[in-house]
Amino acid sequence: MSDHDQPDTGNAVPAPTATSVLEHVVRSIVDDPEAVRIEGAEGRHRVRLEVTVGPGDLGRVIGRRGRTAQSIRTLVRAAAVRDGVEVDVDFVD
Repeated sequence: MSDHDQPDTGNAVPAPTATSVLEHVVRSIVDDPEAVRIEGAEGRHRVRLEVTVGPGDLGRVIGRRGRTAQSIRTLVRAAAVRDGVEVDVDFVD
C-alpha cells in the first residue's frame, strides 16, 4: 500500500488497514464526512484510534445502546489483524 492510499490521519499511521476501514465506515454513516478526523496513538501492544465527528453526528456513530459503535470496533479490530496490532477505538465528543 503506498502513501497516497492511506487516509489523512497525521504523519504516521500506526495501523493503516484498520484506520482505512474505520475512516470508510464512519464517513459512510455521518452527515458530514469531511468533518471526520481519526488520530492514532501507539501504546505498548495496542494502537488507540480516536474518532472525532462533526456536530450532531456522534449519535449516529454510537447508535442505539452503543450497538453501532460496538460493531465498528469489532470490524476495525478484525481489520487490525492485517496490521499485526490490536486496536482500541474511542469516539471523542
